[in-house]
Amino acid sequence: MNIKGLTENTDNMETPNDIDVSEKPLNSKQVKSDRVDINILRSKLEEQQAREFRKNLTIFTFCILLLGAIGIYLSL
Repeated sequence: MNIKGLTENTDNMETPNDIDVSEKPLNSKQVKSDRVDINILRSKLEEQQAREFRKNLTIFTFCILLLGAIGIYLSL
Protein backbone atom coordinates (compact mmCIF):
# COMPACT_ATOMS: atom_id res chain seq x y z
CA MET A 1 0.00 0.00 0.00
CA ASN A 2 1.50 3.27 -1.14
CA ILE A 3 0.71 6.43 0.74
CA LYS A 4 1.03 9.45 -1.47
CA GLY A 5 1.29 12.75 0.25
CA LEU A 6 1.26 16.26 -1.00
CA THR A 7 5.02 16.24 -1.32
CA GLU A 8 4.90 14.04 -4.43
CA ASN A 9 2.85 16.59 -6.37
CA THR A 10 5.71 18.81 -7.41
CA ASP A 11 4.04 20.51 -10.35
CA ASN A 12 5.21 24.08 -10.21
CA MET A 13 2.30 26.19 -11.34
CA GLU A 14 3.13 29.85 -11.74
CA THR A 15 1.20 32.61 -13.36
CA PRO A 16 2.72 33.77 -16.61
CA ASN A 17 4.50 37.07 -16.32
CA ASP A 18 4.83 37.62 -20.05
CA ILE A 19 1.74 39.85 -20.26
CA ASP A 20 3.03 43.32 -20.83
CA VAL A 21 1.33 46.37 -19.40
CA SER A 22 1.36 47.92 -22.86
CA GLU A 23 -1.02 45.22 -24.11
CA LYS A 24 -3.73 46.57 -21.84
CA PRO A 25 -4.12 50.22 -22.77
CA LEU A 26 -5.90 52.41 -20.30
CA ASN A 27 -9.14 53.96 -21.46
CA SER A 28 -8.25 57.63 -21.38
CA LYS A 29 -11.62 59.09 -22.37
CA GLN A 30 -14.28 59.34 -19.70
CA VAL A 31 -17.48 57.39 -20.19
CA LYS A 32 -20.30 59.87 -19.88
CA SER A 33 -23.60 58.29 -18.97
CA ASP A 34 -26.76 59.66 -20.49
CA ARG A 35 -29.22 61.25 -18.13
CA VAL A 36 -32.52 59.49 -17.60
CA ASP A 37 -35.80 61.33 -17.43
CA ILE A 38 -37.68 60.26 -14.32
CA ASN A 39 -41.04 61.01 -15.94
CA ILE A 40 -40.40 58.48 -18.71
CA LEU A 41 -39.46 55.82 -16.17
CA ARG A 42 -42.55 56.61 -14.09
CA SER A 43 -44.87 56.39 -17.11
CA LYS A 44 -43.37 53.02 -18.15
CA LEU A 45 -43.83 51.71 -14.62
CA GLU A 46 -47.44 52.92 -14.49
CA GLU A 47 -48.19 51.25 -17.85
CA GLN A 48 -46.71 47.98 -16.63
CA GLN A 49 -48.67 48.11 -13.39
CA ALA A 50 -51.88 48.87 -15.31
CA ARG A 51 -51.32 45.82 -17.54
CA GLU A 52 -50.67 43.60 -14.52
CA PHE A 53 -53.79 44.94 -12.77
CA ARG A 54 -55.96 44.24 -15.83
CA LYS A 55 -54.55 40.72 -16.09
CA ASN A 56 -55.14 40.04 -12.39
CA LEU A 57 -58.65 41.48 -12.59
CA THR A 58 -59.44 39.25 -15.59
CA ILE A 59 -58.20 36.14 -13.79
CA PHE A 60 -60.11 37.07 -10.62
CA THR A 61 -63.33 37.68 -12.58
CA PHE A 62 -62.94 34.36 -14.41
CA CYS A 63 -62.47 32.52 -11.10
CA ILE A 64 -65.56 34.16 -9.57
CA LEU A 65 -67.66 33.30 -12.64
CA LEU A 66 -66.35 29.72 -12.58
CA LEU A 67 -67.21 29.33 -8.90
CA GLY A 68 -70.68 30.77 -9.57
CA ALA A 69 -71.25 28.38 -12.47
CA ILE A 70 -70.09 25.40 -10.40
CA GLY A 71 -72.38 26.52 -7.54
CA ILE A 72 -75.37 26.80 -9.85
CA TYR A 73 -74.61 23.43 -11.44
CA LEU A 74 -74.29 21.67 -8.08
CA SER A 75 -77.48 23.26 -6.71
CA LEU A 76 -79.57 21.82 -9.53
